[in-house]
Amino acid sequence: MMKVEKIDTFTGHRDCIYALEKTGEKQRFFSAAGDGFVVRWNLQKPDVGELIAKVGHSVYALSYLQEENQLWIAENFEGIHVIDVETKQELRSLKLAPTNYFDIQIYNNQAFVAGGDGVITVIDVDNFSFRKHIKVSSESARCLTINPVEREFAAGFSDNSIKIFDLHTFELKKVIEAHTNSVFALKYSPDFRLLLSGSRDARLKIWNVEQDYSLEKEIVAHTFAINNIAFSPDEKLFATCSMDKSIKIWDAVTFKLLKVIDRARHAGHGTSVNKLLWSDYENQIVSGSDDRTISVWKLS
Repeated sequence: MMKVEKIDTFTGHRDCIYALEKTGEKQRFFSAAGDGFVVRWNLQKPDVGELIAKVGHSVYALSYLQEENQLWIAENFEGIHVIDVETKQELRSLKLAPTNYFDIQIYNNQAFVAGGDGVITVIDVDNFSFRKHIKVSSESARCLTINPVEREFAAGFSDNSIKIFDLHTFELKKVIEAHTNSVFALKYSPDFRLLLSGSRDARLKIWNVEQDYSLEKEIVAHTFAINNIAFSPDEKLFATCSMDKSIKIWDAVTFKLLKVIDRARHAGHGTSVNKLLWSDYENQIVSGSDDRTISVWKLS
């Protein structure tokens, strides 16, 4: 029997929380919100948030580069800021098209940025220059996930599709008519054999990568949009979070629902849960919400 305990709530953001990202240390993580604040928190000292950066517009996406100890911030309507976490100084910035930026994934010296104009921008990390603008939809690119094994990356769009690209040539390899509404969440399984997608249609779908992304399973997982998917460090479980204010814990092999974390049962969030981070620190789950709080959950 799985038990869930809420162990902390972090407050301080003045707007909805959209992004959570790991740091180089197990016990710390970053958050970003509609207030333009980027904050570093310590799971061992819950009441002390440390301001890392402040930008003029909301932030939906962060990506941490551990080797350089740099944080990439995607500021909506502006572009990318690269922050030296140690000194909190901005090292460089890159102006992008005036739209929302929903996701950044960095792999192998390339940063992929998903834009509200339907463009995926590929940036050379070392030279900090544009490598490619990939335009395959007039609807927003909402989420990205990378599969180094198959040398592919997947993008979820507001045209309800998942599009699969070659990781090196950026060529479009496959279009999956995946959902009946925007695809907000995408995650390859830790062994890269499955692709999990979550949508505004509240459905969770499992695609078999090795069988040309055939649909393996469809689950009516939530009552409103699925915003994010996160795997546990031991890879045995994963969590989904939703606009329905809940977090759900699933078995990563059987896809059986194991636990629902919500307001009624666990003093969960009062509004949409936008982002999850499954921390290596004591297996804690961190969740960020429209209610401007970050909650920390312990599973046992």
